[in-house]
Amino acid sequence: MIRSNRAAAAALGVTVALSLAACSSSGGKPQATGDTGAAAGKANTPRMTIAMITHQQPGDTFWDIIRKGGEAAAQKDNVDLQYSNSNDASKQAQLIQAAIDKKVDGIAVTDPNTGAIGPTIKKAVNAGIPVTMFNAGGDDAFSLGALGYFGQNEKVSGRAAGERLKKEGAKNVLCVIQDQGQQQLEDRCDGVIAGLAGSGKVKRVYVNGADNSAVTSTLNARLTQDKSIDTVMTLGAPIALDAVKALSQGSSKAKVATFDTNKELVGAIQSGDVQWAVDQQPYLQGYLAVDALWLYNTNGNTIGGGQAVLTGPSFIDKSNIAKVAKYAEKGTR
Repeated sequence: MIRSNRAAAAALGVTVALSLAACSSSGGKPQATGDTGAAAGKANTPRMTIAMITHQQPGDTFWDIIRKGGEAAAQKDNVDLQYSNSNDASKQAQLIQAAIDKKVDGIAVTDPNTGAIGPTIKKAVNAGIPVTMFNAGGDDAFSLGALGYFGQNEKVSGRAAGERLKKEGAKNVLCVIQDQGQQQLEDRCDGVIAGLAGSGKVKRVYVNGADNSAVTSTLNARLTQDKSIDTVMTLGAPIALDAVKALSQGSSKAKVATFDTNKELVGAIQSGDVQWAVDQQPYLQGYLAVDALWLYNTNGNTIGGGQAVLTGPSFIDKSNIAKVAKYAEKGTR
């Protein structure tokens, strides 16, 4: 088995039952062989096993794109990619422990809650298992011992969104958080506030992102109650589509902008129902997190020089949606 040459640490604690794999029953949609969105040769390096562990919320198609990127790298690199997920931080930590117990050759992991997940990531590193982090936890990745981090800085991305809203004249923004307790989502709203720089106000509303009808009804109620809201800033593509439904049910004239995309969101930008999206390139995050582990295990390479590798932000709007749409059709944007 291909392993890092780091010294193994002392005992790792109680072994987590592998039945925790049930947590991944609603994970990012697995891809059929050859359906990874990329055609490439296959490495002749020895087969290795990499665990990809995310905080996916059930039904969030953003993670299908993440997984597709990971699968593309795995296919190229002769990797057995084992995907699991839970949006419960304690259960995600247990999934990491399960991967440690299986002595995988590498772990690619998101970290939305370092207090709950960080100690187990450190256990993996101390056990000699190379770890890459992506999408969430960038501020803590290197202190935890990760080889690299691939994603966007959420406060920087939020600031860029806020600056754009300021230029567009937004005065009363509703920032919709679909999963309470996820620090990166709070950071996005904080960034929007910083970008507006006092020219407008931001109110947070918390919704259950796993229940789209409940999201729509909650937003409809808020928009009905406060007619001064001129922009609904959502933090995920499915929530943006819920906001569009809420607007269609009421008399609000608010505009919708969002973070992240999927195939349906691209259509909403084309139709004008959503003004723009902040893109962090999830396919690239999944791809790089896996490929970086293969490079480290086979050639001792690291990427980023001890700094985060930023995959965003960039804006998708009517000026470039035609180009993005053809990739979204394949499920890679």
